[in-house]
Order: sequence, then structure tokens, then C-alpha cells
Amino acid sequence: MPYLMRLDDACEKRDIEKWERMEAILDRYRIAPLVGIIPCCKDPEMEKYPADGSFWDTAARWKEKGWCLALHGFDHVYITKDGGLNPAQKRSEFAGVPLEEQKRKITEGVKIFRVHGLEPEVFFAPSHTYDKNTLTALRECSKIRVISDTIASRPYTLDGFTFIPQQSGVVRKLPFETLTFCYHPNMMQDADFERLEAFLAQNAKQFQRFKAKSTDRKRSLYDRLMRRLYLIKWSRR
Repeated sequence: MPYLMRLDDACEKRDIEKWERMEAILDRYRIAPLVGIIPCCKDPEMEKYPADGSFWDTAARWKEKGWCLALHGFDHVYITKDGGLNPAQKRSEFAGVPLEEQKRKITEGVKIFRVHGLEPEVFFAPSHTYDKNTLTALRECSKIRVISDTIASRPYTLDGFTFIPQQSGVVRKLPFETLTFCYHPNMMQDADFERLEAFLAQNAKQFQRFKAKSTDRKRSLYDRLMRRLYLIKWSRR
């Protein structure tokens, strides 16, 4: 079973100390994650962190050592209560937003990456929520054809995109063929880092470098059943 690591909410305003701690742990076990970058963060929750003027140099360094860079929305501001195609939450920067506005967000986000000599290879939306307009905007305004967000046993293709499943917010054993763990370094406490490192010490060899590669595999009946159960669980919260 291959494990994958995903890190959310990298941007100029972040908890640098915690991000450096996470990077040191991953380097120790030679793990290259997917890292989601907010290109123009306006999330009020991030205002407590001082701006890092060298952030994009850091992002370039991550890229050089094999980390995969993702476009994690545009400004990380929730403007609807729509769960869209992946209703893990009832809030979104994208789901329920008109197509032209979504195209603007994708276009401007990619442009910021390119100004700094980088190209996002993957997309995932804040709070995991996006809709069909998001896919259209990505198709028309970017080269991105891989999305990290779905419930499935392993990656599959749908509507011209490869979806790489993301099933857990903490390291643990689960019955999936490909398992992505999603961490938010800004929010982690000492116990979270300790649990992560203890797991890596025992399971580092099962982790693979996150690669934005396509697949021809279609969703299976098992994938559909897992997704249905997942959505039922979230709808009851």
C-alpha cells in the first residue's frame, strides 16, 4: 500500500516555525509531499502570522528537492455554503461560484506562480469543495489535470481529470490501495508532530513521492460505495 503526504495552506503568511519543523521531519524520512500553495491569501485566520518576503524562494526550493506544488485555491476566503461535488464541508471558495469568477481565480492564481518561475501541477480547493465550474475553469485556464480530493481506493480518471484520493487528516492504517494523509502545519501541536514522526519511523518505506501523473483507471463499484458512505457520514454532522 503506497502512502502519500499532502500539506495544506502554504503561503506568505504562515507559521514558519511549524512548517520548518514539518520539513525537517519529512526530510529525515526522505518523504516528498504535495504542498498546497495559496497564491493570494486573504484568509483572516492567517493574518496573525507575519508575512514572509522570501516565501516564493522557499517554494522554489521545495520544488527543487522533489516536492509537488499545488494550486490551493486563490485567496482561501469562503464565500458560499455550497459543498459542490465533494461536500466534505458546507463552505467554499469555489462551489456555487459563477464560472467567470472561477476562471478569474484560476487564471490569477496560476499567473502568480508563473511570475515566480513555478507551475502548479495539481489543484485542491479550500475545505475540499469545488464544482463542475471549477473543473471547467481548470481545463480552460490552466495545465492542471490532477486533483487531490476524493474518496476512493486509488486514483481514477473522470471528466478528463485524474483524481488522487485524500482520505485521512492523520497518519493511520486504513484499507485503501493508495492513501493520502493531509496535514495543516499551521494548526499542528507538539503531539501531532510526535504522532506523525512515530508513524514515519515505522512506515517510512511505504511512502511514495507525490507525482502528478495521470491514469486510465475508471471508478470502481467499490470506490462509489466508499464515496457514498463518506458523504452520508458528513451529511449527518
